[in-house]
Amino acid sequence: MLRTRLDLDRIRAARQVIDPVFLDSPLYPCEALGQRLGCAVSVKVETANPVRSFKGRGTELVVSRLGRAAVVCASAGNLGQALAWSGRRRGLEVTVVASRGAPAVKLERIRALGAELELVDGDIEVARERASEIARGRGVRLVEDSLDVETCEGAATIGLELVGGDFDVVLIALGGGAMATGVGYVLKSLSPGVEVVCVQPAGAPALTRSWHERRVVTTESIDTIADGVAGRFPIAEVLEDLLVVADDAVLVRESSIVEGMRLLLEHTGLVVEPSAALGVAAVLEDPERFAGRHVVTVICGGNVDLEAFERWTTPRR
Repeated sequence: MLRTRLDLDRIRAARQVIDPVFLDSPLYPCEALGQRLGCAVSVKVETANPVRSFKGRGTELVVSRLGRAAVVCASAGNLGQALAWSGRRRGLEVTVVASRGAPAVKLERIRALGAELELVDGDIEVARERASEIARGRGVRLVEDSLDVETCEGAATIGLELVGGDFDVVLIALGGGAMATGVGYVLKSLSPGVEVVCVQPAGAPALTRSWHERRVVTTESIDTIADGVAGRFPIAEVLEDLLVVADDAVLVRESSIVEGMRLLLEHTGLVVEPSAALGVAAVLEDPERFAGRHVVTVICGGNVDLEAFERWTTPRR
């Protein structure tokens, strides 16, 4: 039995708590994308839901255990939307702290879903500090993505939907680690022959470096368009889980992320945020590793500013 903070029975039970709108997301092979990448490719699409990301699976689980308590979180955008959606459904007051530089589309959706939004100058780590201050000052629950095991076990329900599939590798975007540890835990428990590969931008490498060095490694700055996975301070408990369930963690270049977004648009019709293209980027950078294998990549989010998306993906002339 794998020794992590996660539990299979709790993960199975989570499916009874999470709103069905987030469950059983599409999983299908994409022959055209596979031909371009030189391997069989299936996509697990976590954007076909009200918050356009996988985060709703975790926030549904968190909020279901809170009663009527108010909550606050720091977010790059997707967690805040998901917590606002889940909280509104249950009549909770939700406060989200985000960077002023976060994509406008994410900030607008947080407000539209009824949450109080506070913006800070700086990155997600600054937002986390402010969220902690609010939690202490107001005496409300602080929701900490990836540290709160519910966020990991909610994401782990993706893994339950992958178990039994005819594939060799699952590529998972790596940010705070909730999805990687959750999906990885389920696959290593129930489909141990499947390789779990985590993918992170080279411009935000902290958790990948930590995995390779087997200790928490922090960075002073972030330089990536993949805002959803851009953290500087890995969480020790999350790293301990990741060391148990991940087979590898790799870094990819910004140019590969952009090309991955373009290929997903061209071959699947999906408009995705940069974090969702990390799996495709990993195959682009190391095609020999995946040649002849069946790869599943989790399309984790689709909240992207359309002007930025067009700028990134339109070929320069």
